[in-house]
Amino acid sequence: MPNRLTNETSPYLLQHANNPVDWYAWGDEALQRSAAEDKPIFLSIGYSACHWCHVMEHESFEDAEIAESLNSQFICIKVDREERPDLDNIYMVAVQMLTGRGGWPMSVFLTPELKPFFGGTYWPPRARMGMPGFDQVIVAVADAWQNRRDQADDQASQLSERIQSLSHLASDGITFANPTLLREAAGRLEQSFDFSHGGFGGAPKFPSPLVLQFLLRVWHRFGRDGPLEMIRLTLDKMAAGGIYDHLAGGFARYSVDERWLVPHFEKMLYDNAQLSSVYLDAFTATGDANYARVARETLDYILNYMTDSRGGFHSTEDADSEGEEGKFYVWTPAEVHELLGAETAERFCYVYDVSEDGNFEGKNILNLPKTLEQCAQIKGWDLESLQVELAAARTRLLEVRDRRVRPGKDDKILVSWNALMIDSMARAAGILDESKYLDAARAAADFILEEMRCENGELLHVWRAGTAKVDAFLDDYAALANALLTLYESSFEECWIDAAMQLAETMIKRFADTDNPGFFYTAEDQQSLIARTKDVHDSAVPSGNALAATVLVRLGKLCGRTDFLDRAREVLDAAVGVIENTPSAAGQMMIAMDMLIGPFLELVVLGPQEDTATTSTLADFRRRYIPNRVIAYRPMAAVPDGSRHVDPIFTGRTEQQPAPTVYVCERFACQAPCNGLDAAKGAWDALSASGGGTN
Repeated sequence: MPNRLTNETSPYLLQHANNPVDWYAWGDEALQRSAAEDKPIFLSIGYSACHWCHVMEHESFEDAEIAESLNSQFICIKVDREERPDLDNIYMVAVQMLTGRGGWPMSVFLTPELKPFFGGTYWPPRARMGMPGFDQVIVAVADAWQNRRDQADDQASQLSERIQSLSHLASDGITFANPTLLREAAGRLEQSFDFSHGGFGGAPKFPSPLVLQFLLRVWHRFGRDGPLEMIRLTLDKMAAGGIYDHLAGGFARYSVDERWLVPHFEKMLYDNAQLSSVYLDAFTATGDANYARVARETLDYILNYMTDSRGGFHSTEDADSEGEEGKFYVWTPAEVHELLGAETAERFCYVYDVSEDGNFEGKNILNLPKTLEQCAQIKGWDLESLQVELAAARTRLLEVRDRRVRPGKDDKILVSWNALMIDSMARAAGILDESKYLDAARAAADFILEEMRCENGELLHVWRAGTAKVDAFLDDYAALANALLTLYESSFEECWIDAAMQLAETMIKRFADTDNPGFFYTAEDQQSLIARTKDVHDSAVPSGNALAATVLVRLGKLCGRTDFLDRAREVLDAAVGVIENTPSAAGQMMIAMDMLIGPFLELVVLGPQEDTATTSTLADFRRRYIPNRVIAYRPMAAVPDGSRHVDPIFTGRTEQQPAPTVYVCERFACQAPCNGLDAAKGAWDALSASGGGTN
């Protein structure tokens, strides 16, 4: 018989709607029953693409005996971590404090006051391989609650107090944001770098896109080749590995080995947003066409497979299909030969590492152990002919793969994740000269602003099946405001600045800590939990405070809002300790700090809208790696229906001949204008040269 989750919209919750566990969604009904009956809560948190979440469901939550034990002694609540990141953030910290590790599925036992007193991640249904069985855990926790209640309450109170203490983000008043911090952080990151395979640390290996983007800024600021070499090695190895989908484009979540060969096959929107952005940056910095190809293919994967008909972007594709992890993606030599014919198949299998022995459970994950150039040289093949043949072969294999049973997809639309993809799509439009990406960015932004807001203009976090719900969080506001600013710089449609400014001002009003630096993850009027925390460490996505600092610097510079810059400075000065202690979890914070330290330039372009020299100047600019800047364009300084927010940057700027006129300004003080296409390109040359920052 279906349980209460059948009324939910989350695909993850709906996956559990037929469990014998008497699940509640998080809400008043469950919490009030727990309080009324003085029963502890069993809180299970996961997400739809989580392989081990599926395993625990099948093993334990479909087990009648375990379900009966849970139902009789606990109020059982199932939460989609992507719908309720506030709950996930708090109780993940609790599990890490209790066990020294975290992950999903997350299993936490709470008092009726919502305080955690015991928790873990995956437990098998019965004891095995040195792990306690979930059946044993249930009995032990129930016994502790009934017979050692004081101890359980004490542990819950202590844990809750420790979690609450993490909300403090305060500067010691001694060390402040400065270039030396950035240089030292880059040095600490280098110590953990894998100079054989790229990336950081060993297996499992995560892409760390924010850290890579920070290192590219370090290269540009200090002119040292080391960071660029680290970035190139990592991007090259990832693009050649099995973590990258060589048929449809896009990246899997992480690699289970240190070589990027075997992925954890789930594909997440936020990974592909951030990684496509890194490859775009690397292309503009190096001119390497392979980086442009990977970015284009990744964004095309999103357009082809992960875009809703309404315009928003879907969240995830599962690791599993037909109950097997990775089954959708792997190949045998026989399958390849049948589809491509003997000669082409022989070359394809050689290039993409397809063998009879296989590289994954007897089958093959496509990857490139050698470059195409190396393959052609070793085998004596003509490189151009090989490239054409392989492109046709990949198209053929993709056509067949698309007829397989696809992995499950979570098609809900999340503001913060969509914002990351809007930002990358908008940037790609100019860098790759592809208008379809700008169209997609506009459509997603329009969808969020029209369908995912309350009547008072405040954002809602999640949308699915025609329903938007859950008050938005700090990273929703900050990421979307940042993306809309990028959308303005990619289109110069000033409506996006108006929307970004409204979001930023709402963010400050609802999330800022009025007593200390920084922003709370939840708004003051959102549901009260055991702690109101501050999100300062990057996880798989940028931290909320780092995103807030980033957009406040950008908007402050573009619109002349010194109050925004002051707030960003408070956050960044208070985050110095985070950067010093855990630079690997502070990529976005270090990016924002690089912006604040400067030099940070305000660029103004004036010129006729249809003028070839003007459009060429703007197109050339977008293909450059110039990280610390904002850019504004109008056909003339005064535009009657323009945004009042960008009026200040045009004040006193006049169009001169020959067009266009380019002003390079810092703190709204400008150098002599550059006039004409050649002079403008000369200005871009100077700004894109590495080693020009503050040392």
